Amino acid sequence: MAEVLSVEIRQTLGKRNCRRMRAGGSIPAVLYGHGEAVVHLAVPADELESMVRHGHRVVGLTKGINEQAVIRDVQWDTWGTHILHVDFNRVSSQERIEVEVSIELRGEAPGIKEGGTVEQLLHDVTIECQVTVIPDKIEVNINHLGVDEAITVADLAIPPGAKIVNRELEEAVVHCTVPAAVAAAEEEGAEAEPEVIGRKEAEEEGEEA
Repeated sequence: MAEVLSVEIRQTLGKRNCRRMRAGGSIPAVLYGHGEAVVHLAVPADELESMVRHGHRVVGLTKGINEQAVIRDVQWDTWGTHILHVDFNRVSSQERIEVEVSIELRGEAPGIKEGGTVEQLLHDVTIECQVTVIPDKIEVNINHLGVDEAITVADLAIPPGAKIVNRELEEAVVHCTVPAAVAAAEEEGAEAEPEVIGRKEAEEEGEEA
């Protein structure tokens, strides 16, 4: 279900008016798509920033206008703390669109206790799906991930009917491996141990003679 966002149609444009709007707690926005006219909006900053940080993508625009839209582009300030501008794209409930969805890891890999290190290789994927089933994020459980094991794109839990369009199914999302330096040190240690034992036995035989 889409999150609801109260918006107002803004009649005045320009950088100076946008600065005043932000100072008053609103964010300038535009709504476009479906061959209809572009509409300039004012959006409550706190509501929008909360939606974006929670990963919500589809919103129901109310009050000043009655539309369903997807958050298409967000412009942040230099420090990434406040939104400066947002683009909304009109969508219908039955429409299929492509949208980027973040990937978040959940749990703790048992491979860590075996000396492995977990590395997340993909942090987001682009999926094509119906507007009504766009996920806020894709969660990946790593509670079963052992050393030298990986979770691939094919293992991701996505909505029924959705498909990932920018990655190969065999591509690794996250894996657990032993760091190269640790593996090399362990291998050297394993090779050195028999040599020490053999040298000790030879020394003992020389002493007996």
